[in-house]
Amino acid sequence: MYISLRDRPGREEPARRTGRTSSTVVTLGVVSLLTDVSSESVAAVLPLYLTTALGLSFVAYGVIDGIFQGAGALVRVLGGWASDRGDRPKWVAFAGYLLSALSRGGLLLAQGFGAVTAVVVVDRFGKGIRTAPRDSLIAASSAPETLARSFGVHRTLDTVGAALGPLLAFVILTLVPEGYSSVFVMSFGFAVLGVLTLGLFVPDRRPRRELAAPGTRPEPIDWRRLADPRLRRLVVVVSVLGLLTIGDGFVYLSLQARDGFATRWFPLLSVGTNIAYIALAVPFGRLADRFGRARVLVLGHVGLLVAYALAAAPAAGTALTLASLAALGAYYAATDGVLAAVAGRLVDPSLRASAIGAAQAVVALSRMLASALFGVLWYTLGRGGAMLAVTVALAVALPLCLRAVSRLDPPAPGPAVEPGSPAPGETEASERTGEGEK
Repeated sequence: MYISLRDRPGREEPARRTGRTSSTVVTLGVVSLLTDVSSESVAAVLPLYLTTALGLSFVAYGVIDGIFQGAGALVRVLGGWASDRGDRPKWVAFAGYLLSALSRGGLLLAQGFGAVTAVVVVDRFGKGIRTAPRDSLIAASSAPETLARSFGVHRTLDTVGAALGPLLAFVILTLVPEGYSSVFVMSFGFAVLGVLTLGLFVPDRRPRRELAAPGTRPEPIDWRRLADPRLRRLVVVVSVLGLLTIGDGFVYLSLQARDGFATRWFPLLSVGTNIAYIALAVPFGRLADRFGRARVLVLGHVGLLVAYALAAAPAAGTALTLASLAALGAYYAATDGVLAAVAGRLVDPSLRASAIGAAQAVVALSRMLASALFGVLWYTLGRGGAMLAVTVALAVALPLCLRAVSRLDPPAPGPAVEPGSPAPGETEASERTGEGEK
């Protein structure tokens, strides 16, 4: 329901004209902040919880981490489809957030590989359902010329929660050694707060209805437009890069094994990554709006390349570790929200959530496979050999991917356009394919 009349559709035009970030985007950022405190507090301790408290092997952890990365991949497509089909992105997202919140309570009861895997699957299904509808709301509430910046603002708030989560987990484990259950209880509480904030304070926008002429019904969705060749090219590129993106947990485990970090400091490793993310998300969003979103999306993987190279290096030291964490944060700042910004502008607005969900699903599936395979690679080649192999493969793939996305960006920034109209530089492609935005 509405709490603030300022957020009703049609009341955000001044923000669009002045370039201010929409209040809907900020509120969704607060929802993500609370939810990420919940999810990242668990993610920060999960590698140690599984490999020490439950005694699972690195191969088993690789399987669970792969599931954590990609179990909700296909559900992302379903979430995007349901959002576009019903024109109710808020309530589709609400269902996903609620499902993830319920899974937090399940961690208190889960013991063993099978039970933990089931809880992780439920949580990832929730994340898969909510992501594309939420990003569709962000796109619908943002001016096209500042779209990547809006995603940067949202991801900044999201990552503040991602930084607070591990800090709170660290404090809990410091006060209560082996207090994983306490971390899970705290996680459940923040997840519930996020669900309530979404339900009470985010407006129930109807993107398709808002784009229709006054007094008319929205046009039927033409699902064939998802076959836009530009979207297909983007999906191929992100799938290749996703196959070369291992889970953050492996990077942190590699740094821990090399530098001999005490176990109790492990939850703080992701904080270094998140600090860099917070500092760079908005600047990289602005850069993407100016320089080209697809180009920044690919070039952001240079940060991932640097992080892998530093984690693979035989030399140890605090400076190298911090540099690796900062590079990993820069990668996320340049790619996370930018992917949604790119995918959401390549198709008609009526298909925005579906396009975002499809692109994110491919990334999640690729990363799931990458994490599972990297667990085996670590077991076979050892820490250094496995990290070096994926570093070399990524270095080879980056120039090819950059060339592949060269035509997905407009040649230069253009004037502001209304939501639903072609982004600058997209008119020619739209005329060729008949699938551009109205």
